[in-house]
Amino acid sequence: MKNTEKSFVIRTFGRTHGKKLSAHQADLVENLLPKLSPLPGDAQDTQILEIGFGAGEHLLHLAEWHPDAGIIGAEPFMNGVASLLSHMTCECSKCKVQSSILDLIKPEYRNIRIWPDDVRKLFELCTLNFNKIYILHPDPWPKSRHEKRRLLYAEFLNELAAHLDANGEIIIGTDHGDYFEWVLEQIKKSNLKIINKDFTTPPESGLTTRYKNKDMFGRNLTQYLVLTR
Repeated sequence: MKNTEKSFVIRTFGRTHGKKLSAHQADLVENLLPKLSPLPGDAQDTQILEIGFGAGEHLLHLAEWHPDAGIIGAEPFMNGVASLLSHMTCECSKCKVQSSILDLIKPEYRNIRIWPDDVRKLFELCTLNFNKIYILHPDPWPKSRHEKRRLLYAEFLNELAAHLDANGEIIIGTDHGDYFEWVLEQIKKSNLKIINKDFTTPPESGLTTRYKNKDMFGRNLTQYLVLTR
């Protein structure tokens, strides 16, 4: 029988809801989102995962640059999910008269699947392996009393490692210096190793997000880590 204890302890500390959704966004969440759930049978040869995709800017970039890959985004914040759905779909009158709501999705984004919850719950439900996993600008929870809320503990990094392909990579980006140093210590306790030497140069294009552009911690410098097993 499947052990359910792990599900009991999973907690998501970030917000899951913000301002009220527009009528159009609410319609997409109710009717389109359930059709975009990641399913094992829907897996592509190349699978890419982004954890905490925010408003979805980088996820859209991934879909365009990897049209033959399965792109999965995990994000519990429903306003971010609704924003992504809005950008994925067309609102023109021609599209609105299509027979299926799936026809609203722009062709370049039809390889996107969305998990609107904690990614650890997805890992419990199905076995998926990924060529790349992105975690860009996770909440650093900078106050010491909130450190336990951070996502990238060694235990979670090991869980990600278990879902990597043989040559898969995890790409982490943060503009919070203390958090970056904390993640380095967690990596030392994990089954992963760092393969990039230059932490300040983006390992690939398209890594800009709305969070990065806000420069919340008063700096423009983002540091990146590329990890593998």
